[in-house]
Amino acid sequence: MANEQAAQAGSGPAESGSERPGRRLLPEPEVAREWLATMTLIRSFEERAGEMYARAKIGGFLHLSIGEEATIVGAARALRDEDYLISTYRSHGNAIARGTEPERVMAELFGKRGGCCGGHGGSMHMFDVERRFMGGYGIVGGNLPIGAGIGLASDYLGRDEVTLCAFGDGASNQGTFGETLNLAALWKLPVVFMVVNNQFGMGTSLERHSAVTDLRRKGESLGVEGTGCDGMDVVDTYEVVKEAVERVRRERRPVLVEAVTYRFRGHSMADPEEYRTKEEVQQWRERDPVPRFGEELERAGVLDGAAKAEIEKEAAERVEAAVAFAEESPFPEKRSLYEDVYVVDDQVKGRYHR
Repeated sequence: MANEQAAQAGSGPAESGSERPGRRLLPEPEVAREWLATMTLIRSFEERAGEMYARAKIGGFLHLSIGEEATIVGAARALRDEDYLISTYRSHGNAIARGTEPERVMAELFGKRGGCCGGHGGSMHMFDVERRFMGGYGIVGGNLPIGAGIGLASDYLGRDEVTLCAFGDGASNQGTFGETLNLAALWKLPVVFMVVNNQFGMGTSLERHSAVTDLRRKGESLGVEGTGCDGMDVVDTYEVVKEAVERVRRERRPVLVEAVTYRFRGHSMADPEEYRTKEEVQQWRERDPVPRFGEELERAGVLDGAAKAEIEKEAAERVEAAVAFAEESPFPEKRSLYEDVYVVDDQVKGRYHR
């Protein structure tokens, strides 16, 4: 199967993990240009973030999503504004795609007060409740039960919302995966579980960490049907996730989507990448989702070379503005360590001392 071929380390990328044969339809020109612009912005942001990490402007771990832009944008655009998105520690692009300003994301990476979490979250704990982006989680598979909990809350409150819970291929081996999908199916929760299969759980290739390499099938024994998309293709990702989201919204039961993609950089900035060859990475780079989509739009007459160059220029300028904002933003005061630790409001009575 296409997914199994894509998962074999060193075998090169499969052309598609999608189950949607037939004619390919591009979105409306304005929509297509926005998708390309957002993917380009994420790529530029992540490259600059890597540079800032090398200059010691960013501390802790830094996980970049370079190569996964189509999966990020295609999935995010399949959601309504009132839907929820919850991600992993590789979350900068998800926050930007959901609408968080790049300035606030960069400031959060810098640990500054102007960040989306006031400098308290850092790279792995992005959060923007106004845009219903619920994180950003450092524990592998730790976001799965939380995603189910958000879905349970939506049903409990009688709201027509869907939660998209994204996690990596390595997380599909965690106990939380089986526990969460079982309860989601049992309680008929409105959650789309999206496994972002970038071929490696840290430095361990898929066929070495999972007995089942066609990950869309992993939920079948738990009562969760699966489907798949080509995560290197923003249009295919959008179409598959959109169909899954609307099915979950209509039927109020979970679906599992596998997005077959690839990260061009290491697991984190500290990764020496000794587990894969340069030739393998180059094979996948030939399917780089950002320039490929731009070239497709150019062939379709949606934009020309000058328009593509302008998109790239605007992305670079926005990222530079984000870096400047992060540099100028102050660090949190020491007393802010006590902020957002306990919930004290009308529902939870209590007090605490600073």
